[in-house]
Amino acid sequence: MYTVKFPLTIIGAIVSIFLISIILLRVPKENVGLTSFANKSNVLGSPSSAERVLNIATMTGIFLYLAIAFQLNLLYIDDYILFQ
Repeated sequence: MYTVKFPLTIIGAIVSIFLISIILLRVPKENVGLTSFANKSNVLGSPSSAERVLNIATMTGIFLYLAIAFQLNLLYIDDYILFQ
């Protein structure tokens, strides 16, 4: 069980940092951040496509984080029941 918990914990931490950075990138409400990011890097294209990419990345990160958290909780519950 320990061999499964450690990688899941590391992946969960990476996903958490990823979600925090995406949320901080999305903070400006008037798309100033997205506009300057899209214009400077020209990676995401227009601000509307940048917003769409960030929406998809955010939702994917949230679902991945919830799946990892759920799996880790099940593993810790199994350990708790096993060692009682």
